[in-house]
Amino acid sequence: MLLSVDRTEGDDVQPLSFEVIAAIAEREGVDPTEIEPPEYDALYDVVNPEALDSLFAPREDGTPRGTGQVEFQFCGYHVVVTSEGEVDVSEFDHSHP
Repeated sequence: MLLSVDRTEGDDVQPLSFEVIAAIAEREGVDPTEIEPPEYDALYDVVNPEALDSLFAPREDGTPRGTGQVEFQFCGYHVVVTSEGEVDVSEFDHSHP
């Protein structure tokens, strides 16, 4: 299995990389652990999961990072991840470059 989940104590907030996998799995009607090669693309082939997880995470001193969003295509979907922690997955429109 290529998906790992941090089960340390704390709140139940999942890393953004897991939220992307979970959102794709929901759209596909499968368990998140099934979103792996060869049936599906690997997230790390599209975006660095660790970088995605830390992009909007608070700085080491606890201060928040800036706002924004990251967009990419993954498993045939258009994915938007926002600094608020929202993950939006929509059908990829192949008619637009």
